[in-house]
Amino acid sequence: NKIYFCYLDFPGTTTYDFNEVLHKSILFYEAQRSGPLPQNNRIPWRGDSGLKDGCDQSIDLTGGWYDAGDNIKFGFPMAYSATVLAWGLIEFRDAYVESRELNNARKSLEWATDYFVKAHPSPNELYVQVGDPAADHAKWERPEDAINTVRRSYKIDTQNPGTEVAAETAAALAAASIVFRQSKPNYANTLVAHARQLFEFANSHRRNYHLSVPGVASYYKSWNGYNDELLWAAVWLHKATNEASYLNFVTTNYNNFGAGNVAPEFSWDNKYAGVQVLMAQITGNNNYKSDVDRFLQNAMNNIGKTPDGLTWKSQWGPNRYAANFAFIATVAGRVDSTKRSQYVTYAKNQIYYMLGSNTNGQKYVIGMGANSPQKPHHRASSCPAWTAVPVQTCDFNALNMQGANPHVLYGALVGGPARNGAYTDDRSDYISNEVATDYNAGFQSAVAGLLHYAKAGQL
Repeated sequence: NKIYFCYLDFPGTTTYDFNEVLHKSILFYEAQRSGPLPQNNRIPWRGDSGLKDGCDQSIDLTGGWYDAGDNIKFGFPMAYSATVLAWGLIEFRDAYVESRELNNARKSLEWATDYFVKAHPSPNELYVQVGDPAADHAKWERPEDAINTVRRSYKIDTQNPGTEVAAETAAALAAASIVFRQSKPNYANTLVAHARQLFEFANSHRRNYHLSVPGVASYYKSWNGYNDELLWAAVWLHKATNEASYLNFVTTNYNNFGAGNVAPEFSWDNKYAGVQVLMAQITGNNNYKSDVDRFLQNAMNNIGKTPDGLTWKSQWGPNRYAANFAFIATVAGRVDSTKRSQYVTYAKNQIYYMLGSNTNGQKYVIGMGANSPQKPHHRASSCPAWTAVPVQTCDFNALNMQGANPHVLYGALVGGPARNGAYTDDRSDYISNEVATDYNAGFQSAVAGLLHYAKAGQL
């Protein structure tokens, strides 16, 4: 099966076709779908999967996204990814209109928010994970291979709270409600109702969620704690409802919760920079603008760089962190016009690096032509087609094979290079070649931001 692409000509001076990048990033999220796929599924090598998710608790938990190259549904990074994708849709809606991807982007977001609604069956109850990580990582198989497997579901409640994940899910639903406010007002109301309950749950039953779901500690333990998620959820609920109580929560707790400090990153684990930008945007207060600037100056000037200028925060997923810095910079450029040129130029340089503007011409987004990665650490795309007759077994031989993955995982951003800029396209090197929903969230939204500035002649 082949996928053919057609794009509108963009009369700008961009080196890369941002329309194409947005289109393919959305396809990546479609490749990560769990549950019964729609009839218009655009990923021919994906089929229905996880149809028994939730059966161990007599609840329907089908849907949502697989986290990365595995087949687990982790609620915390999934919710963060949805929040950041919704933010990009809100902030840079014109870019999605320009690229003719607005409808696809909404559908992509809705796949996640539908799942969150199902995972929140009562005010103080939220299912935050499906699948046991140890059992999943002990196998290399297609999601379709376990279509009818009953997997373990994990939840938080008043007896075992989880503030970070409850607050992040509230933020995701509140942000998404803004996206759907005009096109689906009733759905938007539903999302806000769930967001309110989840914020109240998170705030009134404070506890680190890895203490309630111990198995997540090796994967998505929040080293940063939960204060940032509480502020993050409150500011998004204010934007969704315009209610002063949520804004008052942020202003009252902003400094006590540490939001005035310079955060080392913006990520699934640290939302302080997002709170700073949103508060600067909402209030126009120069103190918040100053906090944003200190965050970005630290990213631009103090954090290490590869020889070609990629902001290199961590060995694990450096592209993800650089893309997140870039996205914050694109939003900050709208908030502080005096720093816009500096911020946007920095964002452009980071994204351009990932698209191939580096010494080796190495692209870090799959399916973008010559020199794109061909061997991502990703089970579904590395396995033989499940539609073959007879179906070929997929096991660790697929992980260890020498050639390219049989299926192109269009639009996925791989982890990225070493500190010295070196990179090897090697499926077994999951640090450099894993993909994840949170990797693409900031990246996709940053690309939308750059397209916005390009349309305005400000890139």
